[in-house]
Amino acid sequence: MQVDNGAWRVAIVGAGPSAFYTAEALFKAGSPVQVDMFDRLPVPFGLVRGGVAPDHQNIKAVVKVYDKIASNPGFRFFGNVRIGRDLSVAELAQHYHQIVYAFGCESDQKLGVPGEDLAGVYAATDFVGWYNGHPDHRHHTFDLANARTVALVGNGNVAMDVARILLADPDELAKTDIAEHAVAVLRTSKVKEVVLLGRRGPAQAAFSPKEIEEIAELPDVDVVVSTADATVDPMSAAWLEKDGARSQQRNVKFLQERAAHGPTGKPKALRCRFLVGPTALHGDGGRLQAVQVEHMTLVADADGTPRPKASGNSERVAVDLLFKAIGYRGIPLQGVPYDDKKGIVCNVDGRVVEKTGGPVRVGHYVAGWCKRGPTGLIGTNSLDAKATVDALKTDHADGLRLTPTGGDIAPLLTQRKADSVSWADWQRLDAFEQQQGKASGKLRQKLVSIDEMMRVVRQLRSH
Repeated sequence: MQVDNGAWRVAIVGAGPSAFYTAEALFKAGSPVQVDMFDRLPVPFGLVRGGVAPDHQNIKAVVKVYDKIASNPGFRFFGNVRIGRDLSVAELAQHYHQIVYAFGCESDQKLGVPGEDLAGVYAATDFVGWYNGHPDHRHHTFDLANARTVALVGNGNVAMDVARILLADPDELAKTDIAEHAVAVLRTSKVKEVVLLGRRGPAQAAFSPKEIEEIAELPDVDVVVSTADATVDPMSAAWLEKDGARSQQRNVKFLQERAAHGPTGKPKALRCRFLVGPTALHGDGGRLQAVQVEHMTLVADADGTPRPKASGNSERVAVDLLFKAIGYRGIPLQGVPYDDKKGIVCNVDGRVVEKTGGPVRVGHYVAGWCKRGPTGLIGTNSLDAKATVDALKTDHADGLRLTPTGGDIAPLLTQRKADSVSWADWQRLDAFEQQQGKASGKLRQKLVSIDEMMRVVRQLRSH
């Protein structure tokens, strides 16, 4: 593709939803723009490929929108290019008028309790990456063959995905694009019970109604809630009436119906516990055996929102494994200001600042999770990206931008022998994975290592 060095040039670091929505908003900005998207992996789509559960193909269909964005003549993809290894932030600044960081949050939040390093304690983020065939996570091992009861700390949608994958029929999962290594381990699983541990009450449960209802629809799984756990305290009832979303009201109705209904004797169960927070993990011989939980009460904060407060009463829950599903956290990128407390890039409304409360770094921006933290659904990133692009447009018009001295960045990558993956390369790899999947009766056979991806890319290029 011919690159117009006189055009407005923007680099986007990352290739997940927020990166594509940023590109889309730039192409709709009205001025001719050249968008170059960089990702350290040879494959695009970030969390849609590596985070969305394999049995949620309807959500993954959003990649059709991203394919359309990538077909814009001003778009280029540079996969298998790591900023900090193949290119520095300073070098990007020499080649682009503006840089947008959209690399998400790739690490997990810690519980910060004794015993967190016991064998059998895992991060949900690692498990999700593992069953989705993410190259960073393919090496993990999960001892499901020796586990009957699994605790899940947190009750957001990531926790629900983990619970559903643990309780679903592996034969059904095998038809999706789940990683082959994950199906093999899930077939050996002895897990019969998953216990969700939430610090707040049923009215504040973080999962969406659809997620919990989906688990209840699994043919051999009971969703079990005690009457006590389904009871909404008067303060939460008033808060729900005044400020509660429809989804929260639907959750409460569902949980209370399950409590009234009681277990039906199905072979597996998802047990929902509320107002309990882990304070310690206990083990024997270095292996997890139980989780100590403190019972919580809800108290109103300054604006009347119910918050959990320790009651002083605790209990020990026997478990074989535990997954921490309390959120994702950003990883610092060399040369980019990082807020260690929040786990995001230091920014004010999408403009990067040198440090929290510090001056704006002209020409540098942020979108998506590494801008605001790991909140919202995939579509939330669209509005977020538009807001960031509004800042880019304003600053570009006001002359607040970088002054690149370098031309096209592609020759620099060639000179460095960085084997970057183009969009055409990805399209060939995409077709190859789908073809391999079809041959083995599934939607897609994912390649799970960067070396393997690059070997196939090179092979397909030569055809």
